[in-house]
Amino acid sequence: MEDISALRERLRTQRPVPWGQLPDFSLYMDQVLSYMERQVLRFDEDEGLTAAMVNNYTKSGLVPRAEGKKYSREHLAYLTAICILKRVLSVRDMDLVLSAELADRKEVSNFYESFRESLDKDLNLITDIMEAYTSEEDTADAAVHFALLSYAAGLASNRYVSLLREKRDAAAAEAAGAAKKPREKRTKTKEEP
Repeated sequence: MEDISALRERLRTQRPVPWGQLPDFSLYMDQVLSYMERQVLRFDEDEGLTAAMVNNYTKSGLVPRAEGKKYSREHLAYLTAICILKRVLSVRDMDLVLSAELADRKEVSNFYESFRESLDKDLNLITDIMEAYTSEEDTADAAVHFALLSYAAGLASNRYVSLLREKRDAAAAEAAGAAKKPREKRTKTKEEP
């Protein structure tokens, strides 16, 4: 099970770099695409990030517009999160989740570091569970077990996304109601100047 051992090692060690290690100078698109290859754990058959994807994420509002044709560390932070989350969330759901996270954390750097910490914990958790499946005979059991973990985590994630959507929609409805509310006219009384 050499492939599984190699996967466990990658899951245990390969992580996006901390905020302070992201380039503090702007990158061109081809440099961004190359950089992202090192940021995100993926396999040869998986499609990596492309310029068209970056443009689509920018058009949809997930990623801020480039400064000229250059991308900053904030862009790299957004793209790192998107490249990981896109495997389980739609663009619409990513937009909702990232907007809520950034509203809570205020700074992209705070969001990015929190994201990295969560990713680290989850990858370590999965790697620890993988230790129980070390023989060839365990392959099918492991595949089913991790599929079920994915199913359960997907259900939880979908519910949390639904709660975020309900919260956002309620706030929008409240804001729309407040905007439509006619201003009450004050009538002057005789005592008022």
